[in-house]
Amino acid sequence: MAPQAILETAIYTDDLAAAEAFYGGLLGLQVVLRQPGRHVFFRVGAGILLVFDPAATKQPDPAARFPVPTHGARGPGHLCFAATRAEIDHWRDRFAAAGIPVEAEFDWPNGARSLYVRDPAGNSVEFAEPALWQD
Repeated sequence: MAPQAILETAIYTDDLAAAEAFYGGLLGLQVVLRQPGRHVFFRVGAGILLVFDPAATKQPDPAARFPVPTHGARGPGHLCFAATRAEIDHWRDRFAAAGIPVEAEFDWPNGARSLYVRDPAGNSVEFAEPALWQD
């Protein structure tokens, strides 16, 4: 039996305040957990977006109640939010109003639309129609 859903996904930044302003402020995601200097987590539908400071997560957390292994990454990551074509139009306008350039916007061979921007840490953030991955 294969997994049927992704429960959480992680990206990394060394500026958690800028990440919270982008994901919480601009995108409107709800903060569900915050540990200053270490992480901020956001609700995305049924899943969670984990935003970590890699310098902090490469070290064991002395306050941890659970034995979560250390982790971390450097360099830009990628995540994709599901969006309808109308929602992609909304996000394009919202990013323009916020002075955030759209890095790419196009239709894939199957007709699904994608729009790409960069978050403050340089992570590639995509908004795409779910048909992108439908058979």
